[in-house]
Amino acid sequence: MLSLLYLSLLFYLVSLIKKRLLYFGVLLELLYLFLRGKAAGRLPLTGPHDTLILLSASIALMVIIFEYYRVTERFPHILTALMASIFTASALGFEPVNTPLPPVLRTFWFELHVITAFIAYSLFGIGLISGLVFLKGENILMEDIQYKSILMGYSLFSFSMIAGGIWAYYAWGSYWLWTPKELWTTILWLFYSLYLHLRLKGQKWQRLYVSMGMAGFGVVLFTYLGVSLLMKSSHSF
Repeated sequence: MLSLLYLSLLFYLVSLIKKRLLYFGVLLELLYLFLRGKAAGRLPLTGPHDTLILLSASIALMVIIFEYYRVTERFPHILTALMASIFTASALGFEPVNTPLPPVLRTFWFELHVITAFIAYSLFGIGLISGLVFLKGENILMEDIQYKSILMGYSLFSFSMIAGGIWAYYAWGSYWLWTPKELWTTILWLFYSLYLHLRLKGQKWQRLYVSMGMAGFGVVLFTYLGVSLLMKSSHSF
């Protein structure tokens, strides 16, 4: 199955030149995740290997959806393909987790928590890309796309936190455990809350909140990977 992932990475890299090959990269990654899930008998949502692929596919898929609904017809595909390529290549550096899920993860709330969180992460990634393009040429459409993607991501991430709290209650008997992941999740939520409040200030604060919308993805990556790899936590993704 790993050959599908290598082929997907190839399509992403070639889509830096040929835009539409991005679609094939997404399809192959989704097929890979489907086959992984079928072989494991569960959704492939544990470990950095699976979740990096989920993040990569989600970013590219969100861009395709934006274009389908004509939110924009000129999204920067080079940056999208580059980001998807980086996350796919990073996934290849980690071993897939093939063991059965522990009982604590066998709940609908865990799956809902993870899926909504990673869709939110992908929308925050679009916020980074659109912010970069805006600061380069002050294309007001890109600022609007950043706002829309972050607002949708913020809403999904808020829901993910609620689902995570319910999962924690069923798993450990408490909605909040004061783990590093939970603390950084709250920091991430507050960071994007500040972005949304600053945007209400109007154009005078535009470059600041656009820059914040971009910097937020750095907080996303630390919350997702940094905390999981560098700190002890109940989360492994």
